[in-house]
Amino acid sequence: MADITILGSGGFGLALAYMCANMEHKVTVWSAFQDEIDAIKRTGELRSKLPGVIIPQNVKLTSDISCVADSEIIIIGIPTKFVCSVCEQAKPYINENAIIVSTSKGFENGTLRRMSEVVSAVLPNPVVVLSGPSHAEEIGRGMPTTIVAACDDIEHARYVQKELSNNTFRIYTNSDVVGCEIGGSMKNVIALACGVLDGMGLGDNTKAALITRGLAEIKRLGVVLGADPETFSGLTGVGDLIVTCTSMHSRNRRAGILIGQGVNADEAVKRVGTVEGYYCTQTTYELAKKLGVEVPITEQLYNVLFNNQHPSEALKNLMGRESKHEAEEDLYK
Repeated sequence: MADITILGSGGFGLALAYMCANMEHKVTVWSAFQDEIDAIKRTGELRSKLPGVIIPQNVKLTSDISCVADSEIIIIGIPTKFVCSVCEQAKPYINENAIIVSTSKGFENGTLRRMSEVVSAVLPNPVVVLSGPSHAEEIGRGMPTTIVAACDDIEHARYVQKELSNNTFRIYTNSDVVGCEIGGSMKNVIALACGVLDGMGLGDNTKAALITRGLAEIKRLGVVLGADPETFSGLTGVGDLIVTCTSMHSRNRRAGILIGQGVNADEAVKRVGTVEGYYCTQTTYELAKKLGVEVPITEQLYNVLFNNQHPSEALKNLMGRESKHEAEEDLYK
């Protein structure tokens, strides 16, 4: 069994803590927020993040970052904007042989780096990306889930696969880190847009169109960045996109529903909590603009979120675009 530290007490991190502890791993959960640690110790759960999932008593809970010192696997499960600073805090204590597992999704503000790039810029350790259709609420209740462990060195991905897989949590390996991260990040953007459509009261035809063309947009940007197009047909592409665009577990979709109903974007994010798609829309828009990649859905959502464009105007702009061929080769033009 492995010594595992999870950095972050969000829903996904706690779900993994629950799962790993029941697999008899030695598990520590670190949080920057002492009140969250105290709440779990007092009630056995963190109702604000993962209600109803009781964290096993053999999980160590701490706000002391030196807890990573003896860890073989360090799972990063924190919002994108804090990844760099937390890695810097943890760096003096991390064993050189530890495997870093990144579950954070998005691009760093300013640098536009993927999360594995952010981690690697601070830590010399191998980084494995864990991504795919995986709501914390379902992992924590033992519902069958499949996910991907991606790393340039496939042996590190296989190690994570071996240590974290069980009869309800199946892990596939992949060496396309870029593709897995692009899919895992941009699906939040498309899910937020799908929520807006739901809030506007539009139908299944509209949502199917948005999901499908959203996938084309994800693939277009991913391929320019060096991803394998086939990755987007897998769990970290279409799989993650489906679950995030259709489920009420998705904070991105829930925030989008509020926006579609007329709530200001900032207010919608405040009501829902951490909405990674909100921040990722801005960074994806900036990255695509920098690379000269056409991302019309992202662009229109960006205008709704940050330029006060009405969702109905965004929809009108998308439907009124110049007619094009759907052929695969056209995706990259």
